[in-house]
Amino acid sequence: MRRSRHFSEHGHSRKQIVDAISIRERPADAEDRAIPGHWEGDLLAGGKNSYIATLVERHSRFLMLIKVPSKNTAVVVAALSKHVRKLPATLRRSLTWDRGLEMAKHKEFTVATNVQVYFCDPQSPWQRGTNENTNLLLRQYFPRGTDLSAISQEQLDQVELLLNQRPRKILGFQTPASKLQASVASTI
Repeated sequence: MRRSRHFSEHGHSRKQIVDAISIRERPADAEDRAIPGHWEGDLLAGGKNSYIATLVERHSRFLMLIKVPSKNTAVVVAALSKHVRKLPATLRRSLTWDRGLEMAKHKEFTVATNVQVYFCDPQSPWQRGTNENTNLLLRQYFPRGTDLSAISQEQLDQVELLLNQRPRKILGFQTPASKLQASVASTI
């Protein structure tokens, strides 16, 4: 019998995330960037199968970089959960991810952090434009092909600090750190 090359014996496509919630169901306040706490995430790939998880807050463009040893879904979800749980509750509203299988266990992430995960449409990275622009900024520090496994979390924290203290035209030349701090202070 002929089958699609994406067919698997378990009844699901090999490249499909089970129970993925579409970006179209994301709350409207995430779209207009008026309220802080809506994040976009991605896995930045380097040479020799090395990765960095990135989280960018949509309102302030605040960046968090997380070292992950592999793109295994359990490893990525655990690392992201650990970082997101450190955030105040007002900054934990939603996360938008691409269709990468590293977030296949998104339900575990939601249970651990109380942050709902939304997924972009297939082949539509532009739906996470803030993250795509941030990835371009990160490539200034980590060019394509760089072995990211040699970079420590402390070095990532330094790059994160540099980018979060870099004034942005889109923010009226405020820094992402000051914008986030101001928006959190106004919600307390």
